[in-house]
Amino acid sequence: MARHRRGRNEGTVRQREDGRWEARLKGEDGKYKVHYARTRAEVQDWLIDKLKARKDGLPISGSERQTVGQFLTHWLEHSARPTIRPSTYRGYEEKIRVHLNPALGKVRLRQLTPQIVQAFFNEKHQAGLAPRTVYQLRAVLRSALNDGLRWGLVARNAAALAEGPRIVHEEIQPLSPHEAKTLLDVISGDRLEALYSVALAVGLRQGEALGLHWDDVDLEAGTLRVRTTLQHVNGEWRFVEPKTSRSRRTIALPDVAAVALRAHKDRQEFERRSAGTAWQDAGLVFTTPTGEPLRGTNVTKGFQKLLKEAGLPRQRFHDLRHGCASLLLAQGVHPRVVMETLGHSTISLTMNTYSHVMPELQREAAAKMDAALGRSDSSAETGTHPGRR
Repeated sequence: MARHRRGRNEGTVRQREDGRWEARLKGEDGKYKVHYARTRAEVQDWLIDKLKARKDGLPISGSERQTVGQFLTHWLEHSARPTIRPSTYRGYEEKIRVHLNPALGKVRLRQLTPQIVQAFFNEKHQAGLAPRTVYQLRAVLRSALNDGLRWGLVARNAAALAEGPRIVHEEIQPLSPHEAKTLLDVISGDRLEALYSVALAVGLRQGEALGLHWDDVDLEAGTLRVRTTLQHVNGEWRFVEPKTSRSRRTIALPDVAAVALRAHKDRQEFERRSAGTAWQDAGLVFTTPTGEPLRGTNVTKGFQKLLKEAGLPRQRFHDLRHGCASLLLAQGVHPRVVMETLGHSTISLTMNTYSHVMPELQREAAAKMDAALGRSDSSAETGTHPGRR
């Protein structure tokens, strides 16, 4: 009976004199990769894995020696960077450089286990790192290992199998309707009155507001388009895609925002004439007195100063967005409309984020149900029903 001979570059399997089994396969560098095991099945599995890697266009040489640090560094530059926003890349790079690589970088990628990752998370949490930051570390590592799993470099995603710390979500405390009106009174006449008014009225993220161009604003039609977001990365201004596909949206402008924008446009034209040749025309709605983009940190500081003057509770600029959503929901606006106004990716995100508004809406819904069913207060108290004796 003729023995089956493997084809060229398919590798070889043989039993050694010491009883162990050996598999050989020539790597892309021309050198043979050798694997030893106690059984034929083990070396055949190894060989099948390597041949699959070769078929998928992945290197077969040195993959066992690749460390987590080498993998993460390569993944960050060649897989993550081309697909994420600059600010997201900056956050990934910092987490890998400061936390992941110092602790896990020397571990062999194939030897990274859920137990090792879990111990890393626990250690970071016990050292005082915020639970949300530990959660973000898990997200970065899990994303990287998902690609490693897809590429055949790991057999399982150790980060996905490890548990991150429990995050206690702080309840959002946006401005009440009365406080929002007080804020509008206080910012009246401020150079950035329109910026704060728009953020509160239509819930723009800060980067969306600062990246807004006049071409995106139609004051006649009363609409505003969100097409780009402004980021300051490594000393440079960059206009990037919005956070999600749903973040690209057209919003109807309430009068409070439209009126503020008209006044702002007149003020900006005056600043343009005053600046003369120093004016840097980028077509932005919100700028410095010489037309340059605004820095978010400076905007937030100015906003918090106005809050203090008004005697209002301290807020982040982003809390204006929360205030917008809460006010809309409290006025009975359908959550789907709120979702589209804010540019949320799903309606569940809207409902979960603003669950603090739900009890009041539920009470209103109960009252409306009573009105619809025609049950009077007197019948509710006596237990009788209209038309029934």
